[in-house]
Amino acid sequence: MIENEIFRALADPTRRAIFEKLADGSKNASALREGMDISQPAMSQHISVLRSAGLVKEQRQGRFVNYEVDPDGLAQIAQWLAKYRAYWPARIEALKILLKDMDQ
Repeated sequence: MIENEIFRALADPTRRAIFEKLADGSKNASALREGMDISQPAMSQHISVLRSAGLVKEQRQGRFVNYEVDPDGLAQIAQWLAKYRAYWPARIEALKILLKDMDQ
């Protein structure tokens, strides 16, 4: 199940930070390492996990590789979340009623 791979990939704080950097736009591995205390091999491994989960894709430009967020991976997350979106309005309304009752 692809959702398991996605959530496993994003469970690691370093990979979440990499993914967030890529949300700002395409970057190469060196640019992704800026501000992070991480080796080049470790960065490559984290990017590989994100790519395997379908969250990141790569584009080769000569000898350089740029990475960017893969919209298809984001669509998978959005579809998973959509199943639970229906629960929130009723729960928020119940919370409003509870808070109103607590005020009285």
